[in-house]
Amino acid sequence: MQSVFLEDVDADTYAAYVAQPHATVIIPAGATEQHGPHMPLGVDAMLSRAIAGAVASKIGALVAPTISYGYKSQPRSGGGNHRVGTTSLSGSTLTGQIEDIARSFIGQGFTRVVILNGHFENYQFIYEGLEMAVGRSREIGLDARAMLLSYWDFVDEETLERVFPDGFLGWDIEHGGVLETSLMMLLHPEKVDMSRAVDHPPAQLKPYDIFPEDPARTPASGCLSSPTGASAERGQLLLDAVTRAVARAVEAEYSLTLEVLGMK
Repeated sequence: MQSVFLEDVDADTYAAYVAQPHATVIIPAGATEQHGPHMPLGVDAMLSRAIAGAVASKIGALVAPTISYGYKSQPRSGGGNHRVGTTSLSGSTLTGQIEDIARSFIGQGFTRVVILNGHFENYQFIYEGLEMAVGRSREIGLDARAMLLSYWDFVDEETLERVFPDGFLGWDIEHGGVLETSLMMLLHPEKVDMSRAVDHPPAQLKPYDIFPEDPARTPASGCLSSPTGASAERGQLLLDAVTRAVARAVEAEYSLTLEVLGMK
């Protein structure tokens, strides 16, 4: 196949791939969510798709079209669902969407389904959808397995030290900050305008949530930390680390190799 992206593949080539015993599909999951004035609304979807593509190229998988809407942004991780531009799904809608998509791929013959998550708030609802999809598929005799991961969980300590030489302040404030901005500067540089980036102290987050949300509790920029210091070079460090680690994890879970797939 000339492309790892499913939408680029013709039906006959796709059918031949699915017929292989180790056919693997990676489904990127993101969101439509504000990421400050210096980046577009589609950051989570763009990054999950790009990383999925890099992983797929290593292990011979296919990448499904990206799920571009996610669960509601929360103040302590994404700035808040009240932010203009953030367009969200309810938990039940996301769970149902994941179940339908995963069951469809399993029904077509995929025995390995991977969801690569790029939006923090999605995780538990994707978990529920995958559990339901695999369980119901197995009830009718299909050999179904699935795997769920978020790409940031594969950034190792050595890489963090190189990307944040002055010290890493924590994942809870990395919304619109150095990590996402660096990856976007590497993968989609034309979509990042650092002249509009706002440099401010990291958000001082409360250890609880209130309803309705209070916009004053998070920075007006919508970012939970400053993107100052982001660079494409740091983005490359992050992408390399994540791609290697995710590919290794998928191969370990599924005993998947390029030689087995006949794609090396």
